[in-house]
Amino acid sequence: MSDDAIPGHPLPVAARAPGKCILFGEHAVVHGGPELLLGIDLYTQVAVRGSDRLRLNGHPESAAGHAYLGTAIRELWSGEPPVDVHAVSRIPRASGLGSSAAFIAALAAALGAARGGVRRDELAQRSFSVERGSQGVGSPGDTSAAVAGGYLSVNSRGPASGPELWTVRAGDRRWTVRRVPDPGWVWVVAYSGIPKDTGPRVRAVGERLTGPDGPELLERFARVADAGERALLAEDREETARQLAENHRLLQAVGVSHPRLEALLEAARPASLGAKVTGAGGGGSIVALPVPGQETDLLRRLARAGAAAFAVRPASTGAELV
Repeated sequence: MSDDAIPGHPLPVAARAPGKCILFGEHAVVHGGPELLLGIDLYTQVAVRGSDRLRLNGHPESAAGHAYLGTAIRELWSGEPPVDVHAVSRIPRASGLGSSAAFIAALAAALGAARGGVRRDELAQRSFSVERGSQGVGSPGDTSAAVAGGYLSVNSRGPASGPELWTVRAGDRRWTVRRVPDPGWVWVVAYSGIPKDTGPRVRAVGERLTGPDGPELLERFARVADAGERALLAEDREETARQLAENHRLLQAVGVSHPRLEALLEAARPASLGAKVTGAGGGGSIVALPVPGQETDLLRRLARAGAAAFAVRPASTGAELV
């Protein structure tokens, strides 16, 4: 996995970053709970070159209406010289698979390179600051996965999963990110076609998790994430699948599933050991752990159910110049 710094490179410069898939702990991580996720081998590539004014894919109008680009330019570039940003992505937009985090991390890597280079821990902090500055809420799991690639734990309270990569801060809250060993599994993710809206969904769940039963729900989320991390480290597929199902029940309890997502989970059942909603929910995607040898069958079942399905592995690198 790529934990080195992003080197300096003059404009024009291009970078790419992977999407992400959350296995355990989404929503609870916003409130300090543990999370387990991986950067996946679906990438967004961003090229930056000098321009007479700020443009996105050649259009100043697109740049003006793009919150993430605007925040990144204000926080990381100061607008001089103006740049034309071109982005190409294999990650479906608003799918819960980290399209915004990948765009931000790739853009921040390119801008950091053009400013002389950037350490990877600094890139993780900058990327999260841009995402949180645009959404107003969130946790650094998505952007850390885009920066680091591979399996990561955030705020792990389970076994020592691997070396600490960095601590990301927002106000008085801190999230510690660690590397997690790769068990060598293939995952299947499937986009429902229903776009999710992360900010409003995170705020709605946040109200529930800070309500009267919030502490109990947060502890249940944490126990599942702990158990899921232990199972993954032990390379125990069956126990990992059981914890995926338990995590999904918790997500149902806080209201982030959707009939379309439930239909995809049902379609996946014959060829998967376990599956759940992944990401903010209310739309977006599911993730499934295939029965070994039935990956193709699982993809076909999800495609017949109307999803855009992908077999994914952990990204071998995080954000990098290309």
